[in-house]
Amino acid sequence: MAVRPILKWPDLRLSTRCETVTGDVDALVADMFDTMYATQGRGLAAPQIGVMQRVFVMDCGWKEGAPSPMAIINPVIMAAERIYEAGDEGCLSIPGVLVSVTRPKAVTVQWTAPEGDIHMADFDGFEARCIQHEFDHLNGVVTFDRLDVGARRIAEAQYQEYTK
Repeated sequence: MAVRPILKWPDLRLSTRCETVTGDVDALVADMFDTMYATQGRGLAAPQIGVMQRVFVMDCGWKEGAPSPMAIINPVIMAAERIYEAGDEGCLSIPGVLVSVTRPKAVTVQWTAPEGDIHMADFDGFEARCIQHEFDHLNGVVTFDRLDVGARRIAEAQYQEYTK
């Protein structure tokens, strides 16, 4: 498989809603895992590598020696807890910047696995945060879009400084 280049903000494809997956994505998923691990990420959405389909991969525990790789196709957030928490998030498409994003603490998600099985599960804590972050990418939303005006200005300035 292959490590693919990651699009960097403000590439317009990162602001575009993705299409529903209707075909085989096994090769894409393999490339996405290769790319995510090679770049030290915990999640990667297809639009981050220029593929405008509703698929992302994640492995929240691999850096701590507890790998749990998941490929999530055509996800739907079925429910979100009404308790919110703020947490720092980084993004492979916005390197060098950590921002505090407030999200529901837990979510229930339905998705299709690469083999075609439909799954539904509850996620909380860091896994819920990761899923919501990657889900945002499928809808053309990046972390900057989740910030208030002042925090966004600061984060964009940090990014501009980082990319000089």
